[in-house]
Amino acid sequence: MQKFLKSDIPIWVNVLQVLLTLIMLGQVYMYFFDHDLLAATGVTVNGTPDLNLVYEMGGRTLTMAAASIFVLITQNARQFLVVLFMNILREGTETIIDPLFPIANAPAGPAMDFGMHVVIVAIEILAFVVVWKRLKKSSQTGH
Repeated sequence: MQKFLKSDIPIWVNVLQVLLTLIMLGQVYMYFFDHDLLAATGVTVNGTPDLNLVYEMGGRTLTMAAASIFVLITQNARQFLVVLFMNILREGTETIIDPLFPIANAPAGPAMDFGMHVVIVAIEILAFVVVWKRLKKSSQTGH
């Protein structure tokens, strides 16, 4: 607990990472166990080629979620920067992909989806910059 309180990671960045991790874990569940929900989005899950891609996406998303959980536990600012960078790239590509290729049961239209992703990416970039600056400051002071 002492390490957590002295962390260079602000609480709001931890909360952001917890929310993103929960979203990823929900996606992992869908990829591995809830193919009906996946099919409702318009993704085909019939046959080996489709299942291969679905399970690979599940594995990749699980890897990102595991890395996110690891940095939440360790509170290592340098490692946190790597995970935030991965989140920015993932959400950044989704900012373009999701509105161009909307899923069948999307809760929002393409313009709203784009706007939500822009806000999410902006918050992630802000988190990255804040952690980067705190890490740089603590390195200069020798802590």
